[in-house]
Amino acid sequence: MLAKRIIPCLDMKGGRVVKGINFVGLSDVGDPVERAAFYAKEGADEITFLDITASNEDRDIMVDIAAKTAEAIQIPFAVGGGIRTVEDFRKVLSKGADKCSINTAAVKTPQLIKDASETFGSQAVIVAIDVIKVGDNKWEVVVKGGTEKTGLDAVEWAKECEKLGAGEILLTSMDKDGTKDGYDLEVTRAIAEAVNIPVIASGGAGTLEDIYLAVTEGKADAALVASMVHYGIHSIKEIKEYLKSRGVEVRL
Repeated sequence: MLAKRIIPCLDMKGGRVVKGINFVGLSDVGDPVERAAFYAKEGADEITFLDITASNEDRDIMVDIAAKTAEAIQIPFAVGGGIRTVEDFRKVLSKGADKCSINTAAVKTPQLIKDASETFGSQAVIVAIDVIKVGDNKWEVVVKGGTEKTGLDAVEWAKECEKLGAGEILLTSMDKDGTKDGYDLEVTRAIAEAVNIPVIASGGAGTLEDIYLAVTEGKADAALVASMVHYGIHSIKEIKEYLKSRGVEVRL
C-alpha cells in the first residue's frame, strides 16, 4: 500500500500566507518560505502554494518564492494560481517547483492539461477542482476562487482531466473550505473511485479524525491541511502519528 501523504497548503496573497473561510475573510499567517521550511522539518510529504489572487504581479512573486523555496527545502512542492500557459509551467518548474496546479485555466483551456503533460510529464500536472454540492451525489465545478459556476459535473470533469494527462487531482469542497467541519467525504470518494490517479482531499480539516476519514472512507491518497497546522492545533508529526496508530501507512 502506498503511504498516505500530508500536504500543508499555503494560500498566498501579495507574497504572504493567508487563511480564510470559504475563500473569504483572509488573515495573514506568515512568510511562505519560512512556513514551508518549518513544515518540511516537521515531516510534511509535500508543500502546495496557491496564489489565490493570481494577478500577473502575483505570478512574478510566486516565481521568486519558488526559487527561494527550492533552496530552503528538500521535499517536493507545487505552485498554483495564475498559471495559464505552458510557458507559465516552464517558468515555475525551472525555478525548482516539482509540480504546477491549474484550475480555472484547465476549465477554460483543457488542451493546456494535455500540452503541459506532454511537455513536462503527467507527474508535474495537478488539476485543482473546486466544487459545490448541487444535489444528491452531484457536485458542480466552480472556478475563479469559487466565484464562477461552470455547469461541469465534478466527477465527469475529473475523468476528463485524467484522460488529458493530469497526474493528480486536488479536490476542494468550497462548502467545507476553512470551516474545520471535516472534508466532504462523499465527493472525495466519488472522484477517487472514478479515476486512477491520486486524489488530494482539501477543504475542512478540523480534527485528526477528519484526516483519517479522508484517507480511509474518502479514499483520498493525500490530505491537504491548512488552518490545523497554521494555527498550531496539530503538528504534522501529531497527524502522522495518529494516522499510524489507526493503521494508516504514512512516512514518519
